Amino acid sequence: MTFKAEYIWIDGTEPTAKLRSKTKIISGSPAGLDALPIWGFDGSSTNQAEGHSSDCVLKPVFTCPDPIRGGDDILVLCEVLNIDLTPHASNTRAALAEVAEKFAAQEPIFGIEQEYTFFKDGYPLGFPKGGFPAPQGGYYCGVGADEIFGRDVVEAHLDNCLKAGLAISGINAEVMPGQWEFQVGPVSPLEVSDHLWVARWLLYRTAEDFDVAATLDPKPVKGDWNGAGAHTNFSTKAMRESYDAIITAAESLGEGSKPLDHVKNYGAGIDDRLTGLHETAPWNEYSYGVSNRGASVRIPWQVEKDGKGYIEDRRPNANVDPYVVTRLLVDTCCSALEKAGQV
Repeated sequence: MTFKAEYIWIDGTEPTAKLRSKTKIISGSPAGLDALPIWGFDGSSTNQAEGHSSDCVLKPVFTCPDPIRGGDDILVLCEVLNIDLTPHASNTRAALAEVAEKFAAQEPIFGIEQEYTFFKDGYPLGFPKGGFPAPQGGYYCGVGADEIFGRDVVEAHLDNCLKAGLAISGINAEVMPGQWEFQVGPVSPLEVSDHLWVARWLLYRTAEDFDVAATLDPKPVKGDWNGAGAHTNFSTKAMRESYDAIITAAESLGEGSKPLDHVKNYGAGIDDRLTGLHETAPWNEYSYGVSNRGASVRIPWQVEKDGKGYIEDRRPNANVDPYVVTRLLVDTCCSALEKAGQV
């Protein structure tokens, strides 16, 4: 007996990494993550090695059922290692694992809202060739063929994520035609990041079958149209119990060089999206506020009312690396909470 294992990894393309995958045929029955072998690939073709020393290593770190192939076949998310089995320079997961372990006692959890846009023949779905549709407004969470484009792909992607056992928690149409969102979480830093990367792979792979392309471009259409973000909801045990901890976390993100430290790692092209318009704060200014979608960080109204909960960092781009954004938020906020004795 054999099964197919689709090995998935994040490459070294800059400024925005791409997903790659290839299929390994394995004898026997699926027997868990530890039983999966490491595997090699040509790093010179993925911007991760030079041609004269091109071997890189794939180490399985997460596996789930393959909802497209079905049966015993699986998807295998991998970290990229050097041939001495140390983390490759492009491996951002390894750094997150260290920070997540350091602050594990604070029980950080995340929910990430992944926005994306469908394109067909060079145009966003719903855009007439050579022109523009009606202004944004009615498309958000809309219904009807005059306002919604790509729902068949979205529903297929949702079903695939659920069959794979991913922690996907919802979907909705977004502000621009052909623009959608799915949410992953709330789960731990590593889990939300692993699941989001696999959900992205499934998005691209599902859209293939409909001859549609999905993009995480943060500003897919210039002008008076919303960009695409990955709003990141974050809390710790203390934040889920105390409003003082909520304020400490929100203020820590605005201290010293922290705003720029975060924003410069929140996805390429962030200055095109964070303009102060279209429900964003300017990329070079930091602010937080209750129920304020024009702030860098929003405290939901019910969090203020309940005196506990979470914060939403609205700055990350749709193309952000979830391993990076979760690491930065855990490191900054948990360090501040620890310093303030709010753990």
